Formats: sequence, C-alpha cells, structure tokens
Amino acid sequence: MSNRQALVIGASQGLGLVLANELVRRGRQVIATTRRSGGELQANADASNGRLKVESLEMTSPADLSALRERLEGVRLDLLFVNAAIDRGNLSIDQVPTDMFTEVMITNALSPLRALEALRGLVVPGGTVAVMSSEQGSISRNTEHGYELYKAGKAALNQLMRSYTTRHADDGHTKLLIDPGHNRTRLGGFDAPLAPEESIPAVVDVLEAQAGAPGLQFLDLHGEIVPW
Repeated sequence: MSNRQALVIGASQGLGLVLANELVRRGRQVIATTRRSGGELQANADASNGRLKVESLEMTSPADLSALRERLEGVRLDLLFVNAAIDRGNLSIDQVPTDMFTEVMITNALSPLRALEALRGLVVPGGTVAVMSSEQGSISRNTEHGYELYKAGKAALNQLMRSYTTRHADDGHTKLLIDPGHNRTRLGGFDAPLAPEESIPAVVDVLEAQAGAPGLQFLDLHGEIVPW
C-alpha cells in the first residue's frame, strides 16, 4: 500500500468526491472531509479497505479547522487539496444582498485560505498545496457578463493565494490554483460540457506533473496557464 497520503477538503459530492476516488484509484491513502455524515463518500470509504477515511469538517468554522488539525496530528501529507465553493445565482452586483456577498466571500475566498493556514504544517517538504479555482476568477478573461459575485469570489481567492505564496515562499511546497473546466455538477449546472469523471483524472495528471515545482501556478486541467 502506498505511503503517499492526500487530504481533500470538500469531498461529499461533485468534483471533490470524484477527486478523492481518483486519488484512491491511483494508490494514495486519502482523507476526505464532508459537512454531513453518510452518503456516497462514506459508502466509498467503507468499501476501500482503509484507503479512504472520512473526517467531518465545516470549513467556514475556525473551531472545526482547529479540531481537524488536532485529530490529524502526526499525519504526513504529500497533497493538501481544498475544494469548496458555493454559487448564489446570476445576479448583477447591484442586486446582491450584503449577506449573500458576505456568505460567498467567506466560503469561496476566506475559508479555503484559512484551511491552508490551519493544515499546511501537515504537508511534507516537496508536497503540494492546491485549491480548486476557476477560469471565472481570471480578470483578463472576464469579457462576458454574468455571475459577477461568483467571479469576484474566485478572483479574491486567487489574490489571497498569491499573498499566501508570498508569505510562505520558502516552505518548499508546490502551490497550485486549478481550473477544472466547466463540469456537470450541482454548481456547474447539468448542461455543462464536461463530466467530472473526464476532467478530474486530467486534474490529477496536472497535480502529479507539477509535484515539486516552485512557486504558484494557475493552471487548467490540461496543465496550461490560466491568465490572471
């Protein structure tokens, strides 16, 4: 059994669930978090002969992050991947209520970086910390109207990841923002062109190809650079 171990934050459904499964399929030990017990993730864990373990986490809760860090004391990760985001519809920014703006920014930008800060000490030198971003967060590619709040949240995520990289430039970790493409999930919509079962193996190929690379890169599922 491989001693390579990954932690996937936000794996109860969609891209995170498929990512956890793909990492297990490729021989990693995987710890995957969910806000709710049971479901497909737990069923997969039960059938994995111990290769997939489930932890409870509400990522927006600093107390939950601290408790998870304590429970994982002594675990050594070669990959920490944060996958969590919400979408609150296609409103122009003048129609977005303040509480909705706050909710999206906390979930899509602030909390992923809090998770990295809380858990980065578990990642071995030469390991990878990665966050699921989106082409929607690219400022230079924002040439069509729509989904303004979601785009702003992903752009904020990218900027915070830049700041994280600046502060932790010498920690020996590969740092990645990943655009997985437009997938058929609850978040992406069920008329999207990609299936997670198609895109996630390509994402894992990128993670493996970039392991050990210095600095921060914003890449798509083909390993191509996404412009900031």
